[in-house]
Amino acid sequence: MITTVPFKILSIGEEGYHLMIKLYINRKVANVIIDTGASATVFDKTRILKYVTDSSMVVEHDNLSSGLGTNTMKSQFTTLKKIKIGELRIEDYKAVLLDLSHVNKSYHQVGLTPIDGVLGSDILLKHKAVIDYAKQNLRLKKR
Repeated sequence: MITTVPFKILSIGEEGYHLMIKLYINRKVANVIIDTGASATVFDKTRILKYVTDSSMVVEHDNLSSGLGTNTMKSQFTTLKKIKIGELRIEDYKAVLLDLSHVNKSYHQVGLTPIDGVLGSDILLKHKAVIDYAKQNLRLKKR
């Protein structure tokens, strides 16, 4: 079975475009960008507090993360009880948390809504994602 999720194409100035979708984390709407080059789905370590009820669920991680313009970013993680992307439900997702404030600062400068995270290749690959630019939607296979 396939679920189809619409996305918006955002112009980020001279740097190009990003694709933004809405998904739900614990029944609350979150804005994330689709990033086929991201190895994992990540969420902003500050903005995630809107979606988890207990900040003690956020745990420090010893490893440094690379990507998103840096390789010196400390990461944290938390377990999200439920992520819903269209009709796809992912339960007990171990989410990586990074400081995405530099992304949101850039978004603010060009008048865009802040993002809560980045939908990466871990979920895209597992659910055989198809990005249809003409129809402006993301298709994911549900298990």
